[in-house]
Amino acid sequence: MLNLLPQPSRVEAGSGEFPLSAAVRIRTAEPLRAAAERLQEALRTGLGLSLALDAPAAAPDVADSPAVAFAVDPLLAEEAYALTVDEDGIRIAAADVRGAQHAVQTLLQLLPPRTYRRAPIAEEAAVSVPAVRIEDAPRYRWRGLMLDVARHFAPTAEVLRVIDQLAMHRLNVLHLHLTDDQGWRAEIRKYPLLTQVGGWRPSSQRGSGPGSTQDGMPHGGFYTQDDLREIVAYAAARGITVVPEIELPGHVQAAIAAYPQLGLVADPLGPWTGWGINPHALNVEESTVAFFCDVLDEIIEIFPSEVIGIGGDECRKDEWRADARTQELMRERGLATEDELQSWFIARIDEHVRSRGRRLYGWDEILEGGAVTGATVASWRGTAGAVIAARRGSDVVMCPEDTVYLDYRQSDSPDEPIPTGLVTTVAHVRAFDPIPEALEIEHRGRILGGQANLWAEHVDSARRRDYQLFPRLCGLAEALWSGQDPDAVGSFPDRLGAHLARLDAAGIEYRPEAGPHPWQQVPGVPGKTFDRAARAAEIARLTANLA
Repeated sequence: MLNLLPQPSRVEAGSGEFPLSAAVRIRTAEPLRAAAERLQEALRTGLGLSLALDAPAAAPDVADSPAVAFAVDPLLAEEAYALTVDEDGIRIAAADVRGAQHAVQTLLQLLPPRTYRRAPIAEEAAVSVPAVRIEDAPRYRWRGLMLDVARHFAPTAEVLRVIDQLAMHRLNVLHLHLTDDQGWRAEIRKYPLLTQVGGWRPSSQRGSGPGSTQDGMPHGGFYTQDDLREIVAYAAARGITVVPEIELPGHVQAAIAAYPQLGLVADPLGPWTGWGINPHALNVEESTVAFFCDVLDEIIEIFPSEVIGIGGDECRKDEWRADARTQELMRERGLATEDELQSWFIARIDEHVRSRGRRLYGWDEILEGGAVTGATVASWRGTAGAVIAARRGSDVVMCPEDTVYLDYRQSDSPDEPIPTGLVTTVAHVRAFDPIPEALEIEHRGRILGGQANLWAEHVDSARRRDYQLFPRLCGLAEALWSGQDPDAVGSFPDRLGAHLARLDAAGIEYRPEAGPHPWQQVPGVPGKTFDRAARAAEIARLTANLA
């Protein structure tokens, strides 16, 4: 049993094996060179094997040497690959570099788990790859993770480590949540106070609910534009697209703290030290629209992703209702409700982003008050937003909180650290099917795929991040790559058990099946949990206005 994860579409075991040694060469067509370089790097780092990298037309004296050969096959689908291992060598065919990247990750899983270490730990250099023929392609185009770096900042090196973890599991999108009430993490050169003022807070809430406290410890950090370019380039070399998110018109207290003219509050604010839904929103002056268009211009220059995230979620509208100037602007613009006002604001941003050749990506609240032309919708409040958006002709990324919110607790045990939300197990995540049952067949092509969301109120370190992500992210990767094929679902627990040795070698501190290690617990800090039925009723209430 090869114990591959995610499970490939088709696997045929052969007879024999191919020995990998320093005598083997890597030959690649230029379009697939980045994938060949990743393989070369992994074999050198984990196994101490230094394989030469050649073009396909190698010199005559090495043309007959054993090889790992990469070749472009235009007949294969996007991200698909074919991997063949026999006694004569290893052959990888792909239509594009992403498919070749995925083939490399599968090939590494055919090697000993120590391949994932940062330095060789065994004296013998040679290893053998079992003979096999694998034909593989992903079930969904969008297979991602939303990483919140606004609540707790993750330094660049930690983000690069997450990118390696995504690549290891054939995930292809990193959605970076860069701004929120508690911090602004992206350098904007035209508006330096966004990071100078908005990039740090004097304290952070510890825990959730009525028993929560403040830790009294300053917290902050931000990415320079060069840091962001490094993250984008590092991800691209591993077949991953980075999608930035700049929140508006709610979740904006850090921005208002830096530039008070953006808000509707007379008293000065600092970045928020609490969690939850903030009461403040941007004002809706033309100058505020222009401000965020300037911000997005700098973001678009750094991030080549087709879509640009603008949030749009959980915008409290009480300040708009109470503000005379806002009500005057609504009348001038012919807007009857505050939902329509939010839609007006987002539509103005949408117009600007489209003028720059990109499209919006927003949470399902952007459907409130009207449709935004061409936007991709992240459906997090169940499936209601997904069904409506797909019927309207919008693309959809599924990320329902009751299934793929990885900040939520993993059991109902009191040992879970700062227990939050619903119990969401590995089995829940593995059973994730992005296609809503209520969506008609003719609209299902609008579902691009899905992503997990990791909000970071209680994720303040790389170790805690590992605990929340793994092994549940393994289940997500397989659900989005392999789908719900009965054979893959049935064999998943055994394959995951074997895969844990790879996580160990890669230094990923996952949650054990039996429960958290003592050092993974956070005793005495309260969380805020949900009952599944009560939460479903609440989500139904919150999405009723979408209809």
